[in-house]
Amino acid sequence: MGGVSTAGASTAEHARGPQQDRAPKQDRSRATRQRLLEAAVACLAEHGWAGSTVAVVAERAGVSRGAAQHHFPTREDLFTAAVEYVAEERSTALRALFPQGAADDRRAVVRALVDLYTGPLFRAALHLWVAASDEDQLRPRVTELEARVGRETHRIAVDLLSADESRPGTRETVQGLLDMARGLGLANLLTDDGARRERVVTQWAALLDEVLG
Repeated sequence: MGGVSTAGASTAEHARGPQQDRAPKQDRSRATRQRLLEAAVACLAEHGWAGSTVAVVAERAGVSRGAAQHHFPTREDLFTAAVEYVAEERSTALRALFPQGAADDRRAVVRALVDLYTGPLFRAALHLWVAASDEDQLRPRVTELEARVGRETHRIAVDLLSADESRPGTRETVQGLLDMARGLGLANLLTDDGARRERVVTQWAALLDEVLG
């Protein structure tokens, strides 16, 4: 009896083993992937496309080059995924700032949208756009990524501003706001003119109150 019981327990433990091992492995894999994505964005923002190789990113992330290529077989896979990942994170963070909407404080919404274009994500994305203009393999992927990110950002802006796009001119006004924010992000690459940016934010908030009602 005792031998049978021990064998049964051993069999049960053996059956549980792969399942118990699988979860930690999956967790480690997700953690490795996230480190690679964050390191890729940081490298792209700091060193540009030419200086951001898979080996450089892997070293910064603290993983082997082989592990990096296991998750992202090509350099293009790595960097488009990295910018998309952080864009999604920023979109989530932007929505979380105003869980109930913010139509009564449009200036805060404008400020948050402008902040999207003045951080490392925008700098990294800009390097990716420049590289895509010269890299035939990269161009269609970045174009598609930019279109998706742009659509999502526009939807978020419409929701946060409680904008009624059935009214003539509303869609163009919201898009103009995003274009303005992108322009401020470009200017910020060279000089951090916070005072001028605040004046522009205030003016745009007033324009939105007038146009959107």
